[in-house]
Amino acid sequence: MKTRIQRDNGLIIDELPVMESFLTVQGEGGHTGSAAYFIRLGGCDVGCVWCDVKESWDPEAHPTQTVEDIVNEASKQGVNIVVVTGGEPLMYNLDHFTHSLHSAGLKTHIETSGAHSLSGNWDWLCFSPKKFMAPKDEFYSAADELKVVVYNKSDFKWAEEHAAKCADKVNLFLQPEWSKKDQMLPLIVEYVKKNPKWRISLQTHKYMDIP
Repeated sequence: MKTRIQRDNGLIIDELPVMESFLTVQGEGGHTGSAAYFIRLGGCDVGCVWCDVKESWDPEAHPTQTVEDIVNEASKQGVNIVVVTGGEPLMYNLDHFTHSLHSAGLKTHIETSGAHSLSGNWDWLCFSPKKFMAPKDEFYSAADELKVVVYNKSDFKWAEEHAAKCADKVNLFLQPEWSKKDQMLPLIVEYVKKNPKWRISLQTHKYMDIP
C-alpha cells in the first residue's frame, strides 16, 4: 500500500482515507433535494465543538482507498453528482482526484471550511467557514455557496463579515446548528425576512431520517 501523501508536499495523491461513502439525497444548501454520492474523507484539524462527525477527525482511523477504486465505485451509483466532504477534505491535495472524477463524467462538489489551500477542480464549492480555524482568502472568490452555521446570535454579524468578502455570484445561506435549531431557526427566519440576500439552509436529511 502506498504511503498516504499529505497535500503540503506537492505530490500527486493516489490514495485517500475514506471514512464512508454512500448514495443519498443532498440535504443542505443550494442543491438540496438532489441525488448525490457522498464521499467522506477522514481527517480534520478544525475542531468544531458542535461537529456531528467527530469520528472523522483522525485520518489514521480510516482505511485508505486508491483514487481509481473510489472513482470506479462512484461511477456505479447512477448519479452524476459526487459530494466530497469530511472531516476537512482539503487537508489533501485533490487535483488528481477531481481530474479522475471528471474523466469519469461526474460532477464534483465539495464542502469545506476553507482552512487549507484550495486544490481540485470543482463544479460547486460550498464554503462554510468556522471560527475555530480562519479560512484562506482564496475561498471568498472561489465559492459558489457561502453556508454559515448559526450557533448563537453573534453569528449573524460574523456571517455578514464573510459575505462582504465574497464574489457577487455567491449564494448565501444561514443554517441553524442542529442542536440549537429550535432556538436559532426563528431568529434566522426573521433575519432573512429583513435581509433577503440570505436564504435558509436546513439539514433536511435529518428531518427525513436519511443518511
